[in-house]
Amino acid sequence: MDSLIPIDTVLVKLASRCNLDCDYCYVYRMGDQAWRAQPKLMSSETLDALARGLARLGGAQSDPLSVVFHGGEPLLVGAQRFEAACSAIRSQLPPPHGLHVQTNGLLLSHEVIDVCAKYDVGISISIDGPADVHDRHRPDLRGRRSHDKVVASIARVLEHPQGNALLSGLLSVVDLEANPAEVYAFFKAVGARSVDFLYRDGNHDLLPVGKTSLLSTEYGDWMTALLDEYLADPSPIRIRLLDDMLRLLLGGRSVKEGVGDEDYGILVVETDGTITKNDTLKSAGGGDRFKEIWTVHDDLLEIVASEAFKKYHRSQKPSSPVCLSCPDLRVCGGGMPTHRWSARNGLDNPSVFCADQRRLIDHMRQTLSMRAVA
Repeated sequence: MDSLIPIDTVLVKLASRCNLDCDYCYVYRMGDQAWRAQPKLMSSETLDALARGLARLGGAQSDPLSVVFHGGEPLLVGAQRFEAACSAIRSQLPPPHGLHVQTNGLLLSHEVIDVCAKYDVGISISIDGPADVHDRHRPDLRGRRSHDKVVASIARVLEHPQGNALLSGLLSVVDLEANPAEVYAFFKAVGARSVDFLYRDGNHDLLPVGKTSLLSTEYGDWMTALLDEYLADPSPIRIRLLDDMLRLLLGGRSVKEGVGDEDYGILVVETDGTITKNDTLKSAGGGDRFKEIWTVHDDLLEIVASEAFKKYHRSQKPSSPVCLSCPDLRVCGGGMPTHRWSARNGLDNPSVFCADQRRLIDHMRQTLSMRAVA
């Protein structure tokens, strides 16, 4: 068998539907309708086959992999089926392999939290900041506000005896209309140890909301203001994106995809067991699907050793001459592949956030230089 691509993350779609109607969602709001053909929930047979495949995959590589229950909203499976899913994976893939759930928090009951504690499942909760910011973008399917329920779920996790260890972080999508200082203050007050920020999805054919041109720096300006708040705080919470970029500027390494030049092997498993590419590519003309039809009933080792998978893995890296000649490439990493996409050139473009990232990187350099002098 040919050499394997090391797998860092396996996203497992326990549910193909969601109980929120987020206006920026790349699954339901950016044109791809493949979810409609998927089963609403992953079957136990599919989960068992996946668990066996992951055991074989994890045993064939030196570094542990991380399994993330995802969706839609994964907790739509209910507490009992969620526990069965955790048990199936953990029976074949014990620590140090990671097991996590990415949830909007609405169904994060005491029972579910107990399951996470039992099976060592890290919990990441999506919340976009203060109520006015969050509820502007993340109503439920009836248009009702969701913020208070999410905040209550965060508190519920933190009240658990193992809560601080279980809550791996919060995930927020940048709203350019929000005040970065107020957003930072909110996350500091919530009590979580870390938060990560994502840019609104977009590409060269459909610019992200709030971005007026490829040369404009609205997102870079927002993140620069957030950085200033972060660095002024004597006891800051962790912000993964900023931490990674600062670490890279100081000669270190990143820990997750999106910045830096590290390789991250990513597999996505749909509710019917189909293997796909990074699911953010759904917003890039449905580019998340392989030509080959693979499922969890196939040999995962053969899949990740195939030329088709290697080609997909290579596509995670930027190929545009603009990126390859850029002095900031080691820090920005070329950005997420979906943000490089156009119908004309595929992924062979710089990120639509190129100017934003360079704005942020320049400000980081200036700040680090001033601190070194001081």
